[in-house]
Amino acid sequence: MTVARSQQICVEDTPYYHIVSRCVRRAFLCGEDTLTGRSFEHRRQWLIDRIKKVSSVFAVFAIDVCSYAIMSNHFHLVLKIGANDNWTDKQVLITWQSLYSLPVMCQRYLQGDDLDNSSVRLVQKYASEYRERLCSISWFMKAINEYIARMANEEDRCTGHFWESRFKSQALLDERALLTCMAYVDLNPIRACMAKSLSDSEFTSIKERIEAQSTDLLPFGKGDNDLPYYLSSYIDLVDETGRVIRDDKAGYISHKLGSALTELELNPDTWIDELKGFKSVGFSAVGTVNQLKEYSHKTKRKWSVGIQLKPALE
Repeated sequence: MTVARSQQICVEDTPYYHIVSRCVRRAFLCGEDTLTGRSFEHRRQWLIDRIKKVSSVFAVFAIDVCSYAIMSNHFHLVLKIGANDNWTDKQVLITWQSLYSLPVMCQRYLQGDDLDNSSVRLVQKYASEYRERLCSISWFMKAINEYIARMANEEDRCTGHFWESRFKSQALLDERALLTCMAYVDLNPIRACMAKSLSDSEFTSIKERIEAQSTDLLPFGKGDNDLPYYLSSYIDLVDETGRVIRDDKAGYISHKLGSALTELELNPDTWIDELKGFKSVGFSAVGTVNQLKEYSHKTKRKWSVGIQLKPALE
């Protein structure tokens, strides 16, 4: 049974969410169709460009991208949701206008035209609605997926759904769940044998963070809005974990990986198993047993299907 989005997103419990969106009808997001020999690799850049465009608008207000990976028929995002209730109606309207056209009344308001009281109330109503949308993962994904679907359908000369009807979301209930999920996302090309190293992992956030001098992804650090780790430790963790997974040495933890795990307060004895056991489909949340129970209570569900992490390193 489909679960209402309001019962999956609980910002009071966690600001971090893992999002997966998949194609339907054997459609190609990117990659090469082995039956026809037709390449769709250029669509990867379509999606990256659109994610960057949408995140540049939403990040100003409430939603930041922590990590991403673009695969052949789906893509992953890890998002952080915030809130900005202090923005004026004018700021909200200008921000929303970066992606969508505004009603005539709102355009007149921004131009400084004199409006009667009823018109001002109407503008305020629109601004309130757009303020909620700018804090919504659903609208964030809608702004990405609708745009890509139109471009792909036009190129394929067809109509109908390009994406599954709804994207999948997972609540990441603590910092360890966030770290596990981000590593899982960044290692997707290596796990799928599409790349042999991080430097070969095209269209992933980890490659962008390693190679770009500057990035608009949510930064690592110890600031109030930063990811709660240091970038160097995270890169070491993902790089060394990728080598273990790629070489099929599940029981082997190198000194460098062990040091990264200890620095990030992860358990070397369970890390590889937890990462390999991470699933992006069919689980609504990731956390400890108690966290999953609390999440179920806050989202008003009798229970939640989740990935249970083992106790953290003490």
